[in-house]
Amino acid sequence: MRAAPITDPVAFHGEGPVFAGGRLRFVDMLAGDVLTLREDGGVDRERVGDVVAAMRPRVNGGLVLGLERSFALQDADGTLHVLDPVVPDGARFNDGGCDPAGRFWCGTMTDDEREGAASMFRLDPDGSVHHVFGGVTVSNGLEWSPDGSRAYYVDTPTRRIAAGDAELRDRRVFARVEDGLPDGLTVDADGGVWVALYDGGAVLRFTPEGTLDARVEVPDGGRVTACTFGGDRLYITTSREGLGDDAPAAAGAVFAVDPGVGGLPARTFAG
Repeated sequence: MRAAPITDPVAFHGEGPVFAGGRLRFVDMLAGDVLTLREDGGVDRERVGDVVAAMRPRVNGGLVLGLERSFALQDADGTLHVLDPVVPDGARFNDGGCDPAGRFWCGTMTDDEREGAASMFRLDPDGSVHHVFGGVTVSNGLEWSPDGSRAYYVDTPTRRIAAGDAELRDRRVFARVEDGLPDGLTVDADGGVWVALYDGGAVLRFTPEGTLDARVEVPDGGRVTACTFGGDRLYITTSREGLGDDAPAAAGAVFAVDPGVGGLPARTFAG
């Protein structure tokens, strides 16, 4: 399969796509912007901070976000409430998502990508923040199985997708990636796991048993960062970061493909 661009190169470092309320949203991470795809293929851009790593819809409207070092809540009217910083100096949030209980998980990386120095945090609907675990290097893609019993997680330098229980305990190797670095991931309605390959020019699908069974090429897309489903369509974000003048023409664009399987509704933050 081959994905095709559906936008111009609209992001320097596109990440964190989510489809909810009939629209695709994603982040231009290092610009601190949330982007919303319009029907004409353009995007509306809203700045929310110096960095925005991840966001998900809130159950009653608005967004929950992982900014550079803080969680934030945006109301339906656009009012932004930034919580106290939880990420230490020299590190930042990098990717995250909501679990079936409506909690927002977001992992970190250090500025120097120091091995084992990053962590996973969780914002609960009551506003409490929890340090869930440490010992990771570049915390990345995160999603749950259709029945919510299993979580899939990427610590990029390991070149592995890990699987654990719903609380990300008892993590084991689910699948290994040889061609490129695993980045953001999503899960389809059949339980298949789709992972973006940073520096790999593709998205891979693994069966619930961990067997590679599909590959989506992302031609001229630069660095492939993340993916999500909107109905039967798979949306893929890309990046120009670090590519300079040699960046492919479509780097930073959003790509899409209809892979023959549908996705799950976006999980929302319950607070």
